[in-house]
Amino acid sequence: MVYLTLFLCFIASIIITPFVKKLAFKIGATDKPNQRKVHQKIMPRLGGLAIFISFLIGFIILQPEDPYSPAMSSAIIAGAIIIVITGVLDDMMELSAKIKLLGQIAAAILVVVWGGVQVEFINLPFGVGQLEFGYFSIPLTIIWIVGVTNAINLIDGLDGLAAGVSSIALITISGMAIIMGDAYVATIASILLVSTLGFLFYNFHPAKIFMGDTGALFLGFMISVLALLGFKNVTVVSLIIPVIILGVPISDTFFAIIRRFMNKQPLSAPDKSHLHHCLLRLGYSHRQTVLIIYAIAAMFGLAAIIFSQSTVWGSIIIVAVLMIAIEIFVESIGLVGNNYQPLLKFVKAKRNN
Repeated sequence: MVYLTLFLCFIASIIITPFVKKLAFKIGATDKPNQRKVHQKIMPRLGGLAIFISFLIGFIILQPEDPYSPAMSSAIIAGAIIIVITGVLDDMMELSAKIKLLGQIAAAILVVVWGGVQVEFINLPFGVGQLEFGYFSIPLTIIWIVGVTNAINLIDGLDGLAAGVSSIALITISGMAIIMGDAYVATIASILLVSTLGFLFYNFHPAKIFMGDTGALFLGFMISVLALLGFKNVTVVSLIIPVIILGVPISDTFFAIIRRFMNKQPLSAPDKSHLHHCLLRLGYSHRQTVLIIYAIAAMFGLAAIIFSQSTVWGSIIIVAVLMIAIEIFVESIGLVGNNYQPLLKFVKAKRNN
C-alpha cells in the first residue's frame, strides 16, 4: 500500500504540474528576467502547488499514525496550508518581506504551540547533564523553522536546484528515520520526496516551470519540521544531525549574512553572490553548477548518516573536518568576498615560513 501510494504521488505530481503551469500564466504568477535572474525569458512559477497537492493526496491516503501528539498532523497540515497560501500570493503579486515573514511565523507557531513540536531539552555529552530550554523552547523552535524555510528559499536560484537539494535532504531524513524506527517521519518524508521528484521532471535544466515561493517555502517548512521530529530531545551531538543534513542551504544563508554584514548591507538585501552565483562566475555551466551542488548536498547527507553512528569523539572529529572543508571551499569560490581568505592566507604564510 505504501509503495503504491508513493508511486501514485510521483505520477500525480507529473500529471498536475502542466495544469499548474497553465494556471500560473492565467493568474500572472510569472517570473520576469532582471539583472539578478539567470533565466532570459518570462517563466511560470507556482510549481510548488503541484508538489503540495501531490503530497496531500499521499497524506490523505496513508494517514500516517502520529506517535507524538494527537494534534501534530493537523497542525503540520494547517501550517503547510498557511505557507502555501503565502507562497501563492507572493508568486502572484510579490509580497513584502515582512508579510512573508508573518506567514512563516504564523505557520511555525501553529506547529510549535498546537502541534507540540518543540526542542525542550538536550542531553549534554560526557555525562555533564541536561540542558533544559524551558520557556525558550518555543521561540528557539520557531526560529529554527523560519530559518530553514528561508534557507531553502534563498538557494532557489537555478533550474532544479532547490528541488534537488531538498530531495537529497528528504532522502537522508527518511533513511535515518527508517534506521531509527520512526515510521511517521519516514512516511511523510517519503511522500514529500516523490512529490518533489515528480515536479523535478519539469524543473531540471532547462526548466519549464519554477517552484516559486510556493514550493520553496513549503519544502523549507516541511523539511524543518521533519528534521526536528526526527532528532528532538536528544543529545547535543544528535541535534547537530539536521544542521549537517541541511548543510548547503544553512551554510549559504550563514555566509550570506556575513557577506552583507561585511558590506554593510541590510540582511534582506538581494545580491548575486550566493553559492550558485559564485560557481557560475568560475565558469561552470548552469547544469554543471546544479550537479556540483547536488554532490555537495549528498556529501552532507552521507556525513550526517556517518555522524549519527559515530562515538562522541568521532562526531567531534567529523564536525571539525566539515567546518574546515566548508571554510576552505567558501574562501576558494569567494562566497563571502574575493578578499575574504583568512584560512588560505594563513596556510600560505606557514608554507612561506
